[in-house]
Amino acid sequence: EKMNSAMSEEPDALSVVNQLRDLAADPLNRRAIVQDQGCLPGLILFLDHPNPPVVHSALLALRYLAECRVNREKMKSELGMMLSLQNVIQKTTTPGETKLLASEVYDILQSSNLSDMDNVNEMNYRRRKAQFFLGSTNKRAKTVVLHIDGLDDSSRRNLCEEALLKIKGVISFTFQMAVQRCVVRIRSDLKAEALATAIASTKVMKAQQVVKSESGEEMLVPFQDTPVEVEQNTDLPEYLPEDESPTKEQDKAVSRVGSHPEGAASWLSTAANFLSRSFYW
Repeated sequence: EKMNSAMSEEPDALSVVNQLRDLAADPLNRRAIVQDQGCLPGLILFLDHPNPPVVHSALLALRYLAECRVNREKMKSELGMMLSLQNVIQKTTTPGETKLLASEVYDILQSSNLSDMDNVNEMNYRRRKAQFFLGSTNKRAKTVVLHIDGLDDSSRRNLCEEALLKIKGVISFTFQMAVQRCVVRIRSDLKAEALATAIASTKVMKAQQVVKSESGEEMLVPFQDTPVEVEQNTDLPEYLPEDESPTKEQDKAVSRVGSHPEGAASWLSTAANFLSRSFYW
C-alpha cells in the first residue's frame, strides 16, 4: 500500500516526458522550456531511457523545441545533447521511426550556425549517415501536408494527435493551427490515405492533402472516401495509457498555456523537481 501511494504521488518517466512533449507542442512555451534549468537536461537523459516510447516522446519534445530558432544554439551546446542524439541514431535496437526522428533533430541543431550553403551540405551528409544506420530495409521518410477541416481549437488538436499516434509509420508531426494544417513526417511505405482515415475516425475532422501545382501554387486534394486499413502502433497502450488520454489531460497541460502562463510555469517547476530528484542524486 505504501508503494502504491508513493507511485501515485510520484509521476513516472513516461507521464513526465509526455507532459513536456505536450507543453513543447505549444509555441508559446518553447523558449521557457529551454531556458528552464532542469527540463532540457532531463529530456537529454530521457534519450537513454530503456523504454522506447519514453525516448520517442522525448525526441518529439526536442523536435518541437528546435522549431523555435532562438532555442537551437542553446540546445546544441547543452551537455550531452548531440552525443545522445547520435547514440539513438546508431543504436541497433532503436526503432526505424525513432532513428529518423533523432536524425531530423540532429540535422536541425547541427545546421543552426552554418551558412546556407554549408547548411545544405551538412543536411545532405547527415541524411546519408542516417540512411546508413537505418539499413537497407528502411526507406526514406516523406513529408505530407494536411489541411484539416475542424482543426480549430486545442481539444481538436489533441484528438488529431491521438489519432496520428496510433498509426505505425508516423515519425513526427507539427500543427499550424492558424491555417488548420498539420505537417506529418511518415515512412515512405505508409500511404498518406492512412492519415486521412485516422483523422476521419475522430468524426469531427476531415483531412485534405496540400500539394503544389507546376506553377508553385498550393492546391487542396481530397482523399478518397474509401477507408484504408491502418496498421496500429503496438506501442500505443504504453505510450498513451487510458488515464492519460489527451482528450482528458492535455487541456490541463496545453490549452491553459496561452491564457494562464503561470500555470505552465508551475508545471515546468514540478517537472524540473521530478527530473532533479530522479537523475541528479
